[in-house]
Amino acid sequence: MKLYYIGVLKNSERPAHELCSAKDLSSFSRFVRSNVDEVLTAFSKMIAERTNPGKRQDVEQQSYIVHAYARTEGVAGIIVSDFEYPAMVAHQLLSKVLDEFLTKFPVATFETSSPKLTFPELNEYITKYQDPQQADSIMKIQRELDETKIVLHKTIESVLERGEKIDTLMDKSENLSAQSKMFVKQAKKTNSCCVLM
Repeated sequence: MKLYYIGVLKNSERPAHELCSAKDLSSFSRFVRSNVDEVLTAFSKMIAERTNPGKRQDVEQQSYIVHAYARTEGVAGIIVSDFEYPAMVAHQLLSKVLDEFLTKFPVATFETSSPKLTFPELNEYITKYQDPQQADSIMKIQRELDETKIVLHKTIESVLERGEKIDTLMDKSENLSAQSKMFVKQAKKTNSCCVLM
């Protein structure tokens, strides 16, 4: 699971303008990083332009998925990830990023111009959300439930094995008890032929 791009774009006019972004291109070789950077930015702009205000969408492109969320304030959040990254986590992150962005930068900040804004929280999020199970509380709880279920299954199996061992022990005990009764009878029979004076 990998996040490559998180960006906030002004999509109220064409072409869309990237207000701020964070990228993790460490999985690409140094020779192609600049090309990948340009492609991610261009593709993000195109998706931001095509996402209607108040709507969310996921667009598949080759081995990537672009998660988009456009707000009515004229901004869109874009995340580019691989196919394994959960869409639910991506859209939760988009909502969080756009809420924080609009709190920090009111619409008046970018309404009449297209500045490049500094929003360092994106760098934190692209690092933190590389592992969606750590970042998303629902996935974290699901993972903990799965781990608990595994432990519970092992415990039940060991209890069943212990129960089988107890049943075997009880059978052996009954056999031993029957054999000891037979031994006592045999001993009495053997000793009855002899009289002691």
